[in-house]
Amino acid sequence: MASREQPLSASGNDARPHINASPRSESGLLPKDVSLSVNYLPTKFATGLLSPAPRRRKGQADSELPKRGGGREAFKSGEARMPEEGDEDYDGVTGAWFGGKEGGHTRPRMRWNKFKWALFVANIFLSIYALTGLIFCLLTWFDVFEHADIVRVGNRTELILSTVAAALATVVSVLGWAGILLNNRSFLAVYSFLLWICFAILVTPGYITYKQRTFNLEGKINSQWSRILGAEGRLRIQNRLHCCGYFSPFVEATVSQTCYARSVLPGCKAAYLDFEKNVLEIWYTIAFSLVPLQIAIMVTGLLCSNHITYRFGKGMMPKAYRLSMNSMAVIMDNYASQLAGQYGSDVASEILARSRSNLHVDSMGYIVPSATSTTAGSSGGRHEYRPEVM
Repeated sequence: MASREQPLSASGNDARPHINASPRSESGLLPKDVSLSVNYLPTKFATGLLSPAPRRRKGQADSELPKRGGGREAFKSGEARMPEEGDEDYDGVTGAWFGGKEGGHTRPRMRWNKFKWALFVANIFLSIYALTGLIFCLLTWFDVFEHADIVRVGNRTELILSTVAAALATVVSVLGWAGILLNNRSFLAVYSFLLWICFAILVTPGYITYKQRTFNLEGKINSQWSRILGAEGRLRIQNRLHCCGYFSPFVEATVSQTCYARSVLPGCKAAYLDFEKNVLEIWYTIAFSLVPLQIAIMVTGLLCSNHITYRFGKGMMPKAYRLSMNSMAVIMDNYASQLAGQYGSDVASEILARSRSNLHVDSMGYIVPSATSTTAGSSGGRHEYRPEVM
């Protein structure tokens, strides 16, 4: 009886492998992350795995095997790539800083595309105005400016909202830097969403200050002085504006060393009203002037956050869908059991023994290390399983 080599898939339609719906549960020998699925579409594989002569790419020499590993060229548009052993460095998060590999080996620097540069410039503007606003708000809270205490008393709500907006924008800008430098689209997705919240909180103090100044500011000041400020609030405003009482020392005044019945200091209404007009106008002008910049940053984040590299991740097939040597051994066991029903158990046992010998796997279905298997594993990743059929 002559023997000749032929692929397992070439024995006819009756000999095609029919894997059960859940072979993983039947084997019980493989880790949970090993896939036994073989229902791949040819378009899911790189061109080098489908044809003996892969198509030539621009700027790339002909090669019999698909490209393996990372590097700068792995991020080109349309670049096909196969993973190396233990290569799980997706988006640079699990590696060293800025997406580099851990250890002494350093890769060439990756070139930034125009989308990443756009995000970089937009986040610079966000960081500048967020830090500037946060610094001014903190200096106001710490009473560094001459009239900062008046703002803390008379415009406390607006100051709180502005501080929250500046602090949130600062945090979002830091998140944006993390996403840009690490090429992490998850960070940038959250970054793009939080930009809308920053926009809402940014326009809120601007709207409040505009509404307060435009519609009956004098009446609001009258009500605030008599009902809201209290004795302590009126005293702080009197000390900073060097005035006494609202109209005069005899009308809603808080007695102090400079404010008493015979004080020559003027009333606080005119000075306080002028101060509020100037402060509120500056406040909403700054807030509304940042709206076009914030909208531009939001649009940039939406359009560019998914294009910081020319492809998602590294172009590798997900680990759950990779066909490893261990999973191939189980698939061949299932196929041998079908051959046993067709050709007999003796022929199936011989085929199985020869296949395991060629694949360097033991009877439990795990890879047995050897010099031949090491050479085959480093040769590029294309395996042809050709057991002998008697």
